[in-house]
This record gives sequence, C-alpha cells and structure tokens, in this order.
Amino acid sequence: MEGSSVTLTCSSDAQPAANYTWYKKNEREEFQLLLEGTRFVFSSIQSSDSGVYHCTAENELGRNSTDIIIAVKYAPRSPSVSVSPTGEIVEGSSVSLTCSSDANPAANCTWYRNHTRIGEPKNIHHFTAISSGDRGVYHCKCENKHGRNSTSKSIDVLYAPKLPSVSVSPTGEIVEGSSVTLTCSSDANPAANCTWHRNHTRIGEPKNIHHFTAISSGDRGVYHCKCENQYGHNSIMKSLDVLYAPKLPSVSVSPSGEIVEGSSVNLTCSSDANPPADYTWYKENSDSAKASEQIFIIADVRAEHGGNYLCAAQNIRGRHNSTVRLTVKAEAEVNLRGHIYHDNTDQPRQWNILQEKLYVLTFQTDNKVFNGQSFSKIGLLTLSGRKRRGALFRGKQQR
Repeated sequence: MEGSSVTLTCSSDAQPAANYTWYKKNEREEFQLLLEGTRFVFSSIQSSDSGVYHCTAENELGRNSTDIIIAVKYAPRSPSVSVSPTGEIVEGSSVSLTCSSDANPAANCTWYRNHTRIGEPKNIHHFTAISSGDRGVYHCKCENKHGRNSTSKSIDVLYAPKLPSVSVSPTGEIVEGSSVTLTCSSDANPAANCTWHRNHTRIGEPKNIHHFTAISSGDRGVYHCKCENQYGHNSIMKSLDVLYAPKLPSVSVSPSGEIVEGSSVNLTCSSDANPPADYTWYKENSDSAKASEQIFIIADVRAEHGGNYLCAAQNIRGRHNSTVRLTVKAEAEVNLRGHIYHDNTDQPRQWNILQEKLYVLTFQTDNKVFNGQSFSKIGLLTLSGRKRRGALFRGKQQR
C-alpha cells in the first residue's frame, strides 16, 4: 500500500559469501543500478516505485540473479477531464466528457451535476444534442477500495437568444404624461443585443431599455423587441395602452348652414379619448343637459332652437368642451294663386299645383280659417269644405 514501509531482501547460499546488487528495469527495459547490499528499503513506498526489481548475487566462482515485481496499491489521483470536440460548444452539437484517474486498482469514475449522479458509473458522459440547459459545472468522482478523488469541469454552451421577456415600469395603467420604461431581456450566450422597434422602425440605439419621459397618446401601439447574437435572433411584441383625457372635441351641424324652421338637424360631437368619452349637450345659458349622446337630433326645428350649443366630452381622465352655433331661418311668406273650381256642394275641390315645393297652407272660406294643410307633390290638391270662394290663398313655402 502506498505510504507504507517496504524492505526487499536478497540472499543466496554461496561460498565464499556473495555480494548483492539491486537493479530496477527502466522504461527502455534496461536494468538500472540502484545499490549494493542484501536489503533495499522503502521507508514510504510510492506508486512510482512500482516495477520490476532485479537482485544479483555473485562471488569469484560465479553469479546468479532473481526478479521481484512490486505493485503499489493507491487511491485515485486527481482525475483529469477532456471535452470532445475541443473548442467552443454550440447548442445542438454532440459533446462527450471523459474522466480518467491514475489508481491501483483501477478506479470507477462517475459523473455528477448539482450533487446528483448522471448516468451509470462510467468515465464518459455523452450529450447527443447539448442544450443551453446543460451548461454548468460537472463533477467527476473516481474511487477504489483505497480511497477517492474528484475534479470539476465547467461547460459553457453557446446559443441564440431565447424568446425575450418584456416588463413595463411602473406596472398597472399607463396615464398620459407619466414616465414609463420598457425593458427587454433574453437568455442568450454570448449576451444578446436587444433593440426596440415600432412600425418596423428602430427607436433609439440598440439597448434593452426604452424610456418615455412623458408618454403621450401618440405613443400607444405595438412595440417589438428584437434580441440577437452571432448564433441567431428572437423577438417579442408588447402592446402599450395609454389612458388620456378627451382631446378638443370636433363638432358639426348636418345639414350645414342655416336650418329652416320645421326641418330636422343633427349636432355631432367626437373626441379622441381613452377610455372612450361620454358626451353631453348643453345650450348656452342653461345648466340642464339637452342630450347625452354623441349625436343630438332635433327633429322639428323651431326659432327658439337657435343659439350656441356646448358639447362636453368626458372620461375618467378628464373633460374637454367645444361649442357650435345653430342658426335657424324662419319660414318665408309666399302668395300662391290658382283657380278653385267650386259650387255650393260639399264635393271636394281641386287646385292644380305647378311647382314641386313643400307648402303649408293657411286658407279661408266663408270667413273660416284652415291652418296646417301641407303638400309637396306636383298635381292636384284636394280641399274639402263648404262654399269656398275666391282664388287667393296665402301659404308658407319651405325653402
């Protein structure tokens, strides 16, 4: 056993007494002189002392010799580890780890990772297609009945960026005017260069952080983070929703221009807002709401409907107002002349209308006034009543 004290003794029956010489066979299979004497002592024998020793006994009458084999038993030396193929290890390639240790008797070697044995006890561990998850520190432990020894080997696997992850700071709702930071990261080896893009255009220099000092409504949309190294690239998108108060509303009147009494008009209000705005219509000098819709419809316009109208667009972030003026034009007086075919019967009478316009007639027969008869069709107008006389009618024309 290595470290123990060992004595080799050589003796021979001879007369006169023999002289003794010790030799050891070297690597060239030649015997190398060690010393003269009957004993050869190892005070602390080492594995390097193993080998073939040769003792020669001789006197003037002749010589004789004998060989002795010394095999020193010892625990495994510090294992050595080799990686095949040599050089960089790229994800997906085939890789073998080989562990060996000088020991007598021969050692059993086992591979470990994170203190867990991988595979059966053997000195070779093989990766058919090594992955990024296989990188790390591996330990090889070799042992025999005389002891054990181990060594470690760090395996670095090169790989393209994995799917990036994106974080938004601060978390929660994003309000217009606030400071917002987008951060993109990707597991890659070597480290990836990450770049932010919007609408297929890079924003800023290649870096994994994009900062909005005061984010605006125009900044909402979809952003892409692209990470790459020499082994490939990967990307991910992130949608940003920015909350903001209504912008200045746009108001319109349809039909445009002056609105004639009796007609219908639409007042429309629209505002860019997030979340969408609620709309309320007010008439000037009035605190009561006229409508709570985006489109305010007045079906039968009267003169008193004229004036300024205020549209208030409001959401949880704020409010904005715009004003529009509604101008109402009164109906025009027009004399309509025609011939009435009449007699003193109760039969309906007809008047020939020569123009296609909307008329609201006020007519008189036998000192009785009839209001509100309306018509617009070219043709014959039938009026019912008794004893109509005269041919002059006063009416109102819708222009």
